[in-house]
Amino acid sequence: MRFAMILLGILVVACTAGSLIPQGQTYAWYAEKYSERTAALIVATHLDDAFHSWWFILINAFLCINLIACNLVRLPSLIRRTKNYAKPDENPVVSAPYHEDINTAFTKMKMSGVKEMEKNGHRVLFSFKHRIGLWGAWVCHLGVLLLIVGYSLGQMTYKEYAVYGVPGDTLAVPGTSLAVTIDDFRIELREDDTVEQYTADITAFDLSKSSEGKSATISVNHPADLLGYRFYQNSTGWAANITILKNGEYFQSKVVCAGDYLPVQDKPELVIYFNAFYPDYQFIEGYGPSTRSGKVLNPAYLYSVYYMGQMLGMNVLSSEDVLTIDEYTVYFSEPQSYTLIQIKKDSFTWLAFVGALVIIAGLFLAFYIQPQKLWAVEEEDGSWTVKASCKKGDMLFRRQFETEIEGKNKDASY
Repeated sequence: MRFAMILLGILVVACTAGSLIPQGQTYAWYAEKYSERTAALIVATHLDDAFHSWWFILINAFLCINLIACNLVRLPSLIRRTKNYAKPDENPVVSAPYHEDINTAFTKMKMSGVKEMEKNGHRVLFSFKHRIGLWGAWVCHLGVLLLIVGYSLGQMTYKEYAVYGVPGDTLAVPGTSLAVTIDDFRIELREDDTVEQYTADITAFDLSKSSEGKSATISVNHPADLLGYRFYQNSTGWAANITILKNGEYFQSKVVCAGDYLPVQDKPELVIYFNAFYPDYQFIEGYGPSTRSGKVLNPAYLYSVYYMGQMLGMNVLSSEDVLTIDEYTVYFSEPQSYTLIQIKKDSFTWLAFVGALVIIAGLFLAFYIQPQKLWAVEEEDGSWTVKASCKKGDMLFRRQFETEIEGKNKDASY
């Protein structure tokens, strides 16, 4: 048990470190955020991917082996205790003479299934109940084991993806056979124009199968389970339609999300990058472009132009302005919100859930199910002595015994 507590402490520290340190970043990112020395330490100790590191797996393996060993070591003695509980104790917790019909003693103590036996030359009546309560701690430890195994396997095999787009887009989910169609996206506002909820209607398809797609509505904190994956409404941002004219005639257009780019079709080395959108544009000296509000009143678009990886320029276009690059004319229009959908798959969530249920069952057995037994011994003069024992809740059991068997005032103070 001491070794298990040490392992649990180490596991808590490891999980805390893995939660506080952003996972999956590059060395340069850690060096910029922390320092060169800290970044080197994070990468060297695999804290950049803590839940998949060899030491995290090793900690969980030792903890699971420890819990299994504890439960296996305790199992034989627990089985013996359970069997022996079906016999009268040598040292009862309470005992008292009983002068009424002996069967009423068992009725008053709510004991059923009375058995008759002979012990040391005396006639004995015996009953017990709730001996399953002896298994509370053992079941609780089993639940902890299942919870740790489920969580650990889930973290080691956990998959996470993200797609973003506007209503009407069908997006392939990289690394999977899934595709997601964004059927609709809504931003629900309160009376003071602050956001109350983001809601998306989606349809998920498995491209490896010819079956129909599965549809659902997702919103913040209300994900949906489709095709073995869980879909979350994660965040939102602005998108706009970028239209390119060539020699004054329509050439191409596409809805592009802020932070994304559009290569020119016949000159892919020329790229229009959509940096940011300002729905109610204003320029503040010493600060730069910003927005007065979230309402689309004076839309403006921050863009960059790249040619063969080199930036040619950056500026802000209003809805009336156009950008001219040689024979190409570029303008932005139709600002709209896009949705970012997070897609997760944890194949062992069910095991962690089962572990949690088993823990609850174990706690219930440990704290609410009281193993009790009552037996009556017939003395040589024909009188009866009632004896009893209880493994848990001893004070309450004593009070019940003194009230029902000894006939004491149940309101007496203790």
